[in-house]
Amino acid sequence: MENLNIKRSEKTYTSKKSMNKPSFGRAIWNELLHDKLAMGSFILLITIFATVFIGSTFFDMGEANKVNLGLINKPPSSSHILGTDASGRDMVGQMFLGARNSFLIAIGITVLCGIVGILIGLIAGYYGGLTDNVIMRVIDFISMLPRLMIIIAIISIIPNYSVITFVLIVSAFSWISDARLTRAKTLQQSSLDYVQASKTLGTRNFVIMFREVLPNIGSIVIVNLTLNLAGNMGIETGLTVLGFGLPFNTPSLGTLINYAMNPENLQRRPWQWLPASILIVVMMLCIYFVGQAVKRAADAKQRVA
Repeated sequence: MENLNIKRSEKTYTSKKSMNKPSFGRAIWNELLHDKLAMGSFILLITIFATVFIGSTFFDMGEANKVNLGLINKPPSSSHILGTDASGRDMVGQMFLGARNSFLIAIGITVLCGIVGILIGLIAGYYGGLTDNVIMRVIDFISMLPRLMIIIAIISIIPNYSVITFVLIVSAFSWISDARLTRAKTLQQSSLDYVQASKTLGTRNFVIMFREVLPNIGSIVIVNLTLNLAGNMGIETGLTVLGFGLPFNTPSLGTLINYAMNPENLQRRPWQWLPASILIVVMMLCIYFVGQAVKRAADAKQRVA
């Protein structure tokens, strides 16, 4: 009877301890509540996202790209709040559609790189041995290549490409860091007792990787993907400004900032490029501050665990 009571008390203590340990989402929320800058950045980022995606539904891509020779380079006015560009297109519509395209491109690259990087990193870290060596040598080779130069060369060769093509080209050379991080964390987890116990019980490797190992490294992966989002947004903008990003008829923040490459626009028409420049700087800073809060939450959760 006494042993039974002891077991019950131990089980009750364990259940209370597990209940008191906050989830990763709760840890992130607590970190945001304690960091006013991160909370403000989070609210501002959500507001920008909602405004852009809701506002872009009121603009048609075909109508927004129509050339109007009578409205070329008009300054801001009551009829055109942000003025017009060199083709007579309203800059408000270009801003909404461009910001939406830049968001979708950055999210698409981040998600695609995350899927490929996590899958390859899990396989390399879990199996180890020859599999790990082969995968890592391929990763080392790809990481030595001049990524931006190859992306520019591929884009220059393709005559007609779209947003999807651009996302695929950039993603093909941007998953390396995700794979390295996932592989390193999987190597740590694969040597722990719970993985060895699952193998002994005959659990399939696929189930162990995705049901047991991946949830335990999920917080670190989420932090990495959050911080990568800002970098991927910068890649699209940078390539487009250099003339190797999206085509001219597809608005994005990069195509709007590219107006500043014209010295006359840079000096006399700031309404064509300044709002987009401010918007992308604000968004990247917001993502960075939120990402740092998520990183601290992940570190705190690891210490508790």
